[in-house]
Amino acid sequence: MAEQRGDERDTGDVRGGGQGVGESRRSGVRPEEERAWEDLVATARRTVSDGLVVGTSGNVSVRVGDTVLVTPSGVPYDRLAPGDVTGVDLDGRQVLGTLVPTSELPMHLAVYRTTGARAVVHTHAVHATAVSTLVSELPLIHYMAAALGGPVRVAPYATYGSDELAENMLRALADRSGCLLRNHGTITHGATLDQAYDRTAQLEWMCRLWLTAASVPGLSPSLLSTEQLAEVRDRLRGYGQRG
Repeated sequence: MAEQRGDERDTGDVRGGGQGVGESRRSGVRPEEERAWEDLVATARRTVSDGLVVGTSGNVSVRVGDTVLVTPSGVPYDRLAPGDVTGVDLDGRQVLGTLVPTSELPMHLAVYRTTGARAVVHTHAVHATAVSTLVSELPLIHYMAAALGGPVRVAPYATYGSDELAENMLRALADRSGCLLRNHGTITHGATLDQAYDRTAQLEWMCRLWLTAASVPGLSPSLLSTEQLAEVRDRLRGYGQRG
C-alpha cells in the first residue's frame, strides 16, 4: 500500500537533496540509478494503466547495487519526475531524495535481503485480492503457476507496512517468486522490472481465470496435478530465445 501522505518530505542528509515533486534532485544520483528510476516510474505507471492499482495504491522497487529505488508514499505516479529519485539502503536508511518512501518498504527490503531479486512489484489487483479472501492457496487452474515456482500461497493478513506482514510474506514466498497477501493484494519479484511485472500480470490473470471458472453453477473447474506442474516447470527452463 502507498498510503495518502500528500508530499511529505524526509529532510535528513541524503545524497539526492531536493525541494519538491518534479524539482531537480539529481546531485549524487549515479547514471545507472537515473536509468533504473526511469524504468521504475514507467512500470509504476503501467500498474495504473493496466488496472492493477487505483490511485497511489501498490508500489514498485528496483535494486541497483546496494541501493533500493522505490516509489514514494502518496505521490501519484504520473507526477513523478526524473528528479524525484527516492532510494534507501538495505537497512532502510534513505540515501537518495527527500520524498518519503512507500509504507510497504519492509516487504520490499525483506525480499532483497533474502533472495537474489532485483525488482519487486506490489499491487492491489482486484481478482487476486478477491482470491486472497477465499483460499489459502490459488488452485492449480493453469500451468503458468510454474513460472512463479509452484502453487501460489496466500500470506496471512497483517497490517500494511508492518514487520509482521513482511514476515508472513516471506513464508508464503519460500521457493516462489510471487504470492497473494490476504485481504490486501499481490507481491512478485524478478531479475528485472519487466519480469517482476509480467509475473504480477500472470498472477492476476490466473486469479481471474479461477474466479470465472469457479463461478459457473453446478460445475467445478478441472485442476492440474503437482506432477503436471513439475513437468511444465522443467519445460519453462528452456523457454524463450537463446543467445
